[in-house]
Amino acid sequence: MEKYGRAWHEEDLADELAEYHEEQNVIKKWSEASDVVYTCTRSRWSGFKLEFPLGRVVYVLGVVYMLPKYTLRWWFFKRAGRKCGADKDVHEVRNPKKTPKLHQIAKRNNLDPERFQKICEKQLRYWLLLP
Repeated sequence: MEKYGRAWHEEDLADELAEYHEEQNVIKKWSEASDVVYTCTRSRWSGFKLEFPLGRVVYVLGVVYMLPKYTLRWWFFKRAGRKCGADKDVHEVRNPKKTPKLHQIAKRNNLDPERFQKICEKQLRYWLLLP
């Protein structure tokens, strides 16, 4: 994954926190908590320690949800990249149901965005993903 500066991670954390606080559905809120955990751990991987803002229990619950959620997405994109003829494995964990993100991923990996989108849409018909 690409490393970004501290400001990028702070902005990403603010966005994820806003989504967490807006969500009312229990499962989707749990999913948003996992996104906040991911954002904080990714910032540490990039060399910036952002404190987790939601408490220890939410952190643990977020990790429990985050691991299968992002592992399934990682496998999803790895497989889609192979089907699209990528030179190297595609390592992404973004939401594959969002077309603009699919196009960004394709461009980053030197793939045809339209073809990559079609492969992902076809794969989504049978692939188990957590919200």
